[in-house]
Amino acid sequence: MIDGDTIEIHGQRIRLWGVDAPESDQLCRNDDSKLYQCGRASATALAGLLWAIKRPVSCSPVDRDRYGRTVATCSLGTPGPDIGHWLVANGHALDWPKYSKGKYEDAQRGAEKANRGIWAGSFAEPWQYRACLKDGGRPAVCSDEANDRR
Repeated sequence: MIDGDTIEIHGQRIRLWGVDAPESDQLCRNDDSKLYQCGRASATALAGLLWAIKRPVSCSPVDRDRYGRTVATCSLGTPGPDIGHWLVANGHALDWPKYSKGKYEDAQRGAEKANRGIWAGSFAEPWQYRACLKDGGRPAVCSDEANDRR
């Protein structure tokens, strides 16, 4: 596990298709409006899932990203739970409609209604966070309500 939406299998980095998790240096606000490292929390949740369920990870490649990583849907075992779906359903990543065409939309709606993970507070979508950094913003500013979705 590299971050909340990238895993490593036998030295090969695999980007999970259709989801976008907070970046490793990204901050979110919890239900008390306190800042916390949501990118790190997302990565920890993914690591915990992979550790808790002792099954081989099986991936079906979909594409390659601009960094040359394989982009794939991955599951725990065959058949097994879709890791991207689990991340979104538990509020550790967002459905990325630009790529997923809404595959994880229902899972995200459920996480939002139940205030799971990042939905318990406020956050900038990871793609907005990256765009803000690219425009010269600092992590703390880009993480916060500058890009608030509400």
